[in-house]
Amino acid sequence: MISLHLLALYVAALAAIYALPGPDMALLLQTGINRGMRPGFAAAAGLGIARAAHVTLSACGVAALLRTAPWLYDLVRYGGAAYLVYVAWQIFRSPPFAMNAAAAAGTARSGALRQAFVKGLLTNLLNPKALLFCSVLLPQFVRPEAGSVGLQVSLLGALLVATGIVFDSAYVSGASRIAAWMRAHPLAQTVQRYTFALALFAFAARLSMD
Repeated sequence: MISLHLLALYVAALAAIYALPGPDMALLLQTGINRGMRPGFAAAAGLGIARAAHVTLSACGVAALLRTAPWLYDLVRYGGAAYLVYVAWQIFRSPPFAMNAAAAAGTARSGALRQAFVKGLLTNLLNPKALLFCSVLLPQFVRPEAGSVGLQVSLLGALLVATGIVFDSAYVSGASRIAAWMRAHPLAQTVQRYTFALALFAFAARLSMD
């Protein structure tokens, strides 16, 4: 089995990566502030499922296929960029007081939760960089002499998803806690809405040009 020292280094690397700003973080913060805690956690659940899918696809060799088939990589990349633009446009056009009493109280309809989940799922799933990241990072911590490679990859993948859930939950919790203050300050809410929309537009542009 992988040594505890190596696992600690792996988790530290994951923590450093999850702390960096990106489309996932922007989506979680915006959802937590404007929709409430439950939709925020629903978006986080979608991100977690997408990361688990990337780990599985990486183990199955799909990441290697993307590296050898540029057209397929571009297809996924442009699809992901287009979806980020779509989400950014939705945020940009949303009314400044999108949060209602239900969101403020921490409740939400099933339709809103499902929508948040799908946004989280597609935001990460359509990012080929996330898949390539898994295919590059995981092998660095696999040691054939430490036992079953499959079990090691499963453990590393589970830690990747679990660490992401911890950070995502922290982002959602922090965002939802300032939601009441945002509702009392219309200008601040408008600024954050435009900021997150522009951030997602920028991430989409970056993804489409890489």
